[in-house]
Amino acid sequence: MSRPLETGDPYAFAHERDLDVLVPTRNRPVELAVALAGLAAQDVGFGVVVSDQSDAEPAWCHPAVAGVVRALRHFGHPVLLGQHLPRRGLAEHRGYLLSCSRARYVLFLDDDIWLEPGSVARMLTAIRQLGCGFVGNAPHGVSYVDDHRPAEESSFEEWDGPVRPERLDVRGSQWSRHTVHSAANLLHITDRLGLAPGEWRAYKVAWIGACVLYDRAKLVAVGGYGFWTEVPAVHAGEDVVVQLRVQAAYGGAGVVPSGAYHLESPTTVPDREVQCFDVVGVAGDPVG
Repeated sequence: MSRPLETGDPYAFAHERDLDVLVPTRNRPVELAVALAGLAAQDVGFGVVVSDQSDAEPAWCHPAVAGVVRALRHFGHPVLLGQHLPRRGLAEHRGYLLSCSRARYVLFLDDDIWLEPGSVARMLTAIRQLGCGFVGNAPHGVSYVDDHRPAEESSFEEWDGPVRPERLDVRGSQWSRHTVHSAANLLHITDRLGLAPGEWRAYKVAWIGACVLYDRAKLVAVGGYGFWTEVPAVHAGEDVVVQLRVQAAYGGAGVVPSGAYHLESPTTVPDREVQCFDVVGVAGDPVG
């Protein structure tokens, strides 16, 4: 039997580093183990904060999760494990995770996403070169790889030149951009682009779920997830709000190729009747 797993030192996250990966989780020890294993295979330095809201014991009590946490620490990545209860909703949970980091960049990674090697380095390269507020890797649903949807893929549009701030209206003319992230559409688009090894492209988005790298200061400048007090505890769409606000002030982009793969487990958010952007809106004055 392995020794008890230490939860980590919060003071290790009290100073600025280049990157922290922030992982919210609930009732998904198997998926979390896979997600952390993907992080362990990356070739850049970062810290990891895992915040658990499981109904029973936290996910790191599972031997597979504990084993990967130990491997991450062995590879030089500080890992902080914590339980954040009671549950007050997705936005509050993400806001709490954001408050745990002082890093230059923060990668919000859902607990059901596996990242192929090199993915984090590519996103870091992209956000540094583009100078925008966020970049993301939309996850592929590989079970749909033979499901071709040309109409949904048609909204793909590369950035021509620098990424610029955009104000997108909820359900407006640019809202259809999100269809490129359904099923395996982005895999098909990437295949058609025929990118050379090491080559990547930035494209226009409405929003990206599950794997988004933010310039932390820019995310904080637009208010982060501070709107959580204005929405009911049961909600969805919290990332849409912050991404539309960051895009309006600083711009944002998707990156292909995406190294994010969705494990396609059942959702832990079945009730999506309340969308945050319908409650708090996304308007705001330009950030200086």
